[in-house]
Amino acid sequence: MIERVNNLESRNLELREQLRQVEADKRYIETQKIRFEREVRKLKSESEQLRSPPLIIGNVVDVVDSSRVIVRSSAGPKFLVRSSPSINPDDLKAGARCTLNQQSLAIVELLPSSFDAQVYGMELVDSPQENYTDIGGLSKQINEIREAVELPLKRPELFTRIGIEPPKGVLLYGPPGTGKTLLAKAVAHETNAHFMRVVGSELVQKYIGEGARLVRELFDLAKKKAPTIIFIDEIDAVGASRTEANTSGDREVQRTLMQLLAGMDGFETRGDVKIIGATNRIDILDKALLRPGRFDRIIEIPLPDGEGRLSILKVHTRGLTVDESVDLVEVASMTEGRNGADLRAICMEAGMFAIRNDREAITRSDFLAAIEKVRIDFSRPVSDVEGRMFA
Repeated sequence: MIERVNNLESRNLELREQLRQVEADKRYIETQKIRFEREVRKLKSESEQLRSPPLIIGNVVDVVDSSRVIVRSSAGPKFLVRSSPSINPDDLKAGARCTLNQQSLAIVELLPSSFDAQVYGMELVDSPQENYTDIGGLSKQINEIREAVELPLKRPELFTRIGIEPPKGVLLYGPPGTGKTLLAKAVAHETNAHFMRVVGSELVQKYIGEGARLVRELFDLAKKKAPTIIFIDEIDAVGASRTEANTSGDREVQRTLMQLLAGMDGFETRGDVKIIGATNRIDILDKALLRPGRFDRIIEIPLPDGEGRLSILKVHTRGLTVDESVDLVEVASMTEGRNGADLRAICMEAGMFAIRNDREAITRSDFLAAIEKVRIDFSRPVSDVEGRMFA
């Protein structure tokens, strides 16, 4: 009898354990069911979205009231539509990009402002490696550009204390090869501002209005990323004096110039956006471009004098293995009329002569040969010049 009771109790415990296991499995299955149902609803929602017609891209033209807006679709015509209740009425402004329902053309959502891919390509992601110590013979010009560009960005309180507005733009002009672009690279390296580089010819586009739109988007992106420095190299390509336009190309260049003038000193404030221009032909620039308010400081980058050439030679020979017999003062005196690019080429050619003759260091004779090789007399025929260049 006792043995039978013990068997029943043991069986009862087994059944209870099995019941607990079944209940645990049931709870797990119910949890899995809920999770799968949630995933099914999500997949159905995504499927419905994929089946829904695409949205139309449009622009807000005018805001009538909190719920009605005039928009222009990508096809061209204007429509009076209503906006989605999920859109904040304060965000509905003229010029804003939006998406429209294909059937009712109601505003579904607002899109962020977009810029031309070419404008994004103008921004320097990696800062140039050149700094002020890599520039020789331009100490005065370096001080002037630092006062006009660096100081307002790094210490604006100095101008607030005195009560003057900092310079808005700097124009660098001078012969080719004197270091205008190198100076702009050094400014980009020394400041923590965003740096955007554009060549003047890039602003001249094929179709009417495209160049002006590119200039407008350039300044809009610069203001968005402020503090920003815009460097316009070879600005004479777009900033030449306006004369009677004989062709459609001339008229398009003038439209681009007028948009550039408006961006540099128009009704809208530029904020912490500084402009550096560089040109070899300041004599052909439009007078409206040169007036204060656009380029407040015009800096001449001349051919280096004897002391400047010596300073440039010291910069370019800093990392070279030069023999003790080389007198840089003598080399500087023999290179009168040369620019910084010529002096850099002379140092490079002297090194090439040393390598060609299997020397351990660059000697005086290598510099003399390099000076003779880089010497170009523009009064001679082109064939003679080419022969001396590539001999």
